[in-house]
Amino acid sequence: MDSAPAIVASIQLSCQDLGLPVPTRERAAHVIGLGLKDALSYAVPELPPSDYGKLAERYKYHFMAHDPDIELFPGVREMLIALKERGHILAVATGKSRAGLNRVLEATQLKQCFDSSRCADETHSKPHPAMLQELMQELMVAPEATLMIGDTGHDLQMALSAGVPALAVSYGAHPRDSLTGFNPIACIDTPQELRPWLEKYA
Repeated sequence: MDSAPAIVASIQLSCQDLGLPVPTRERAAHVIGLGLKDALSYAVPELPPSDYGKLAERYKYHFMAHDPDIELFPGVREMLIALKERGHILAVATGKSRAGLNRVLEATQLKQCFDSSRCADETHSKPHPAMLQELMQELMVAPEATLMIGDTGHDLQMALSAGVPALAVSYGAHPRDSLTGFNPIACIDTPQELRPWLEKYA
């Protein structure tokens, strides 16, 4: 989903609400993919631990206000359905909470496309490899038969740590040059290029 602008705006607005230094777009975007606590701690390093709850509350408020406007990238719905029909096992490893992921899957009506998922409030947050390791164990898929598709360095580092091949997509949260340093097997620059690549190589 094209959620990066909403996440960045929500972090910045939350900081404004509490009179905290407002992170740049680049710093706020860097945390996308992390669990909320890790994300806010990085985005606002000046934040006293005692104020984390206040900032998290304001972030959730602003993000929920943006939530109805967040849309799937073009062609993603059709791609997921086609991959499922081809027999691929699909899973989600996300920095969202379980409640947040459930809300997204319900809103997009894509729950039936995924065989399993892991969220940041259920196990270690990215870039720790636990999400991928747990999913592979549950779904009985070997690392070499797994492909992590990610739009952040946190995704690609998680894949490296889990011994899993990674495909980078540069149209999401992190810029291309910050992704290619993790040596993904390829870097896809537009949503329209992703499905043909997967159909050819996955």
